[in-house]
Amino acid sequence: MPASTPALSHPHPLATAARVVMLALVAVLTLFATRDITQLWWIALLAVAGLPASLTPTHRLLGPLSRVAEVVVLGLAASQVGAVAMLGGKIGGLGASAVLPYLAVPVTVTALRRRFREGGGLLAITAVTLLVAGALTEVDGERQLTQIGYLAVCAQWLILAALGLYAAGTLHRMMLARGDGTPQPYAEATRLLTQLRTVARQLPGATLDPGGISEHLLEELRAVARADRAAVLSASAGGRLVVLVQSCVDRMDWETTLDADSAIADAWASQQPQTAARSQTRSQPDGDVSALIVPLVAGVRTVGLVVLEADAAQAYPPDVVSRVTGLTSPAALRLEAALLFDEVRSLATNEERQRLAREIHDGVAQELVMVGYGIDNALATVHDDAEETAESLRTLRQEVTRVITELRLSLFELRSEVDRHGGLAAAIAEYARTVGASGGLRVHLSLDESTARLPAATEAELLRIAQEAVTNARKHAGASNLWVTCAVDPPYAQIEVSDDGHGMGEQRSDGHYGLAIMAERAERIRGRLEIRPRQPSGTTVAVVLGSSPRRDNLHGSAAAEGE
Repeated sequence: MPASTPALSHPHPLATAARVVMLALVAVLTLFATRDITQLWWIALLAVAGLPASLTPTHRLLGPLSRVAEVVVLGLAASQVGAVAMLGGKIGGLGASAVLPYLAVPVTVTALRRRFREGGGLLAITAVTLLVAGALTEVDGERQLTQIGYLAVCAQWLILAALGLYAAGTLHRMMLARGDGTPQPYAEATRLLTQLRTVARQLPGATLDPGGISEHLLEELRAVARADRAAVLSASAGGRLVVLVQSCVDRMDWETTLDADSAIADAWASQQPQTAARSQTRSQPDGDVSALIVPLVAGVRTVGLVVLEADAAQAYPPDVVSRVTGLTSPAALRLEAALLFDEVRSLATNEERQRLAREIHDGVAQELVMVGYGIDNALATVHDDAEETAESLRTLRQEVTRVITELRLSLFELRSEVDRHGGLAAAIAEYARTVGASGGLRVHLSLDESTARLPAATEAELLRIAQEAVTNARKHAGASNLWVTCAVDPPYAQIEVSDDGHGMGEQRSDGHYGLAIMAERAERIRGRLEIRPRQPSGTTVAVVLGSSPRRDNLHGSAAAEGE
């Protein structure tokens, strides 16, 4: 979607109702004042002049020009209807009052759009038009401008319109002044998030999942174009592309660098579909290859790319490209909404973790430290014949030390994030080493991570699952060794945490809460959580994202093992 949407991008209901009602009113008044049905052509002309402003109220050029046309036609109509009504025996000049009530329409529209200067300009144009038309119109050999009745009616409606515009402007300024002390950004955020929640519930499947939307798009595209390989890519924080989903027999290493000489980079920069006679992966398939890269453009911003490849020459003629773009255009808006929702959710989650970390550090942790100091003082002053009391205090001191250690590990877990340069494997390795050292565990790491990155929200969820599994092994397994395996090759990823403890029997109580949290996180990123016994002893917790790939072509991987 565009970065910003102008206010009142659609016709305002009040403005539309005012036009319809006023056109009907002045038509009846004109017919009553003149007894001449031919004068109704002025009403038809008013309706035509106001049509662009009714249909495109936010257009920078058509909207104002249409309203200017309305007041010019209105001034001419008032003069003509006033003259005809006078010739029909009515009081001189008062017939203009049959048309001038329509002046409320353009003034009301400008007030609703908060364009008070434009409203004042329209009143000035109306006054000039009435004066010029009155000076050029003759009635019984005299200029209509000399008729007191005509001048009085024109002045009356101009003053009423000016007072209404002034009142609307004053009310608007009062509302702004009253709201100066309120946190406007938060009020606006609340309004937008409330609208987002309402809209999200109305979406098909009530989903704002980028992966699900991308998979559905690829299914639609396969129905209109051949695709032996296909993928949907989106931008990451590091200036590279990430693979949201891909559809192919074997996992492909797609080109994800925007500064490379590739059709992918050209499509992203030009926002136009690109075709190529070579593969957009880093491993060129044998034989003829056709590639079609279609940017997903929402408004003026490129939010992603769709890459289709076929093992045939000239597989994407112009008619196929046209059918593909017909499907990708509406999908771009859906994908941008999902990506924005993911970003908002990630920001909210990170903020909540930081808040919890501050509360624990400033609250419980500080209190326990003070308890520890108090116990130290008691040990220093205890009498020699209070050996039993001293031993109890020593035990209590050890317990307090343990709790403080647990709190510090909790703080470390809350503050751990996936660095955009370090990657998911580095974040998991750092956490496993720190927790393993505190629990006396030998930690064995096996890291295999591609240079391509998963979406930031997916990496965050995988890190939290790994942290929960490592923490459970340290607290409840009674293990001596911990094996952590991390394999990432987007969109595939697999994280395994194994221990050599006493397994998931009755003597181990990880609790259903931690397992439920891991299962929920895995489901949120469309992954699978597996918990199984390890032979000869222990437990393995694994989360798998995507289908099991063939490990023939790995790029940029690194393996490490440590303690």
